[in-house]
Amino acid sequence: MTTAVTGAAPPATAELPCQERSAALARRFVAERLAFLGLARLVEDAALVVSELVGNSVRHGTGGRIRVTVRRRPGGTVRITVEDACRTLPRLLTAGDEDEDHRGLALVDAIAAAWGATPTPYGKATWAELPR
Repeated sequence: MTTAVTGAAPPATAELPCQERSAALARRFVAERLAFLGLARLVEDAALVVSELVGNSVRHGTGGRIRVTVRRRPGGTVRITVEDACRTLPRLLTAGDEDEDHRGLALVDAIAAAWGATPTPYGKATWAELPR
């Protein structure tokens, strides 16, 4: 039997290889954490968000590892953060009808209550918040 955590809970972090297969690992990690927090209703949106953020890290990352963190924030929102070694901050681009790329952050922007990126000493952290 799984018991949901309703009070304060520390953030959970997974370190993953900077490889395409890590999107699936990140989805599973995020789903398990959200279930633990009693927020399984967010899993579908969170899976799309973390897939796009990890995908960007894998495509543009320069390091061998990425870090995925899930944190419940004050007010009940959930923040998913993906850290990588790339120092270039992501930008929301408008994809043309024929473009196969540049749609990921538009999807994150549509799903998330807020998103952004901040430089870190080792690269950057890109985050998205999902409403409770």
